[in-house]
Order: sequence, then structure tokens, then C-alpha cells
Amino acid sequence: MAMFGSASIRGAAAADATIISGQQGPPAGPANHRETLPQEEPLEAKMARRFPQKVKVADLIGLPVLDDDDVTLGHVQQVVRSPQGKIKLIVTYSRWFGWFGHPVAVPIEAVAIFGKQIASLEMPPAEYEKAPTWMAGTDRPLPESEIIRIALTRR
Repeated sequence: MAMFGSASIRGAAAADATIISGQQGPPAGPANHRETLPQEEPLEAKMARRFPQKVKVADLIGLPVLDDDDVTLGHVQQVVRSPQGKIKLIVTYSRWFGWFGHPVAVPIEAVAIFGKQIASLEMPPAEYEKAPTWMAGTDRPLPESEIIRIALTRR
């Protein structure tokens, strides 16, 4: 019985010495899980993985747009389509909880809806800050009765 106990202690001591000397075996998988993920996945592909659902444009107007910390970045003012066919939400961005802001164009692929709020998943607040003030130009406002697709998310 004493031999079993001493063998266990010697085995543990050897394991400690191996760990201390840094002679661990190679990791079972890639050291960095990011190596296995696509580095720059297009926004369209990210949106497709988020189960886009149909929504009427009128139901998006007025919804708050939140960042990762649930701070309101702004509210959806209107929904437009660019000449290239890309849908954008026009959000009144402001550092003061979305009040008295300037309009910023946010790609529909960069956001997702959860309940009666919109999460800004792929566009951090710093990008809203740097974004130019949106001007109508060639973008065409979508009628409130039009049905578009928006990704789903949860918190």
C-alpha cells in the first residue's frame, strides 16, 4: 500500500516537473481558433447565417438601434435602397442616446432585430461616429408597405 502511495507521489512530482520545465505536448487542435474561421466573411454571408425573416418596412421605422452594451445609438428614420440594390437603414445617430442626431446609412446586413429593437452587430459605435451624414442623393426610399428581410438575433 505504501508503494502505491509513493508511486502516485512520484508520478505527480514528475508531472509537475514537466509542466514547470515547459515540456507539454502539442495542443490537440489549432492553438488559435480564429485560424479555422474565415478571416473576412462578407456581411451578406453573416446575415444569411442569422435566419433573415420578412418584415414590413413600416414596422422598422422608429425602432431603436442598440450597441453591444444596449446603449441606444439612434432610431430608424427610414429605409432606402441604393442604385446597386443594397438596402440601408437610415439611423439618426447621436452620442446622446440617439437624440438630436444626424442621419447615418447602416447596411441591413450589419444589423439584426430582436423584439422591438435592432442590434448593431457588425457596425460598432466608432463607425457611426466616423460615418458621413447621409444625404438622399440616388438612394430611393422604400414604401412602408414593402416587405424586406432582416436578420434575427438574441441577447
